[in-house]
Amino acid sequence: MGELRLMGRTREGQAAIIVGKTLLQSAIELQLDWQYRCERGTCAQCRCLVEEGHLQLSEITDAEWDRMDEDELREGYRLACQAKVIDADTTVTAKFAPYY
Repeated sequence: MGELRLMGRTREGQAAIIVGKTLLQSAIELQLDWQYRCERGTCAQCRCLVEEGHLQLSEITDAEWDRMDEDELREGYRLACQAKVIDADTTVTAKFAPYY
């Protein structure tokens, strides 16, 4: 079983990977200080930088293409409410990275 490592503004947490769960859902369950508002990809407040395991996440969604520019996505930024883990036998590390 893989491991999910998330870093909020000031708190960090780890959990076993559950396939199909978004990074934001895990951050909420771990009670991390991770800002969000809509959970649909429209506000982009949950933006994060995936530092490890980006290939083990779901494909970039239309909401992400609409809210983020191509350079951000290429650099590994995702919306935590849209990025779902698709492989349980991996490690995924992501850090909350708001615009402001």
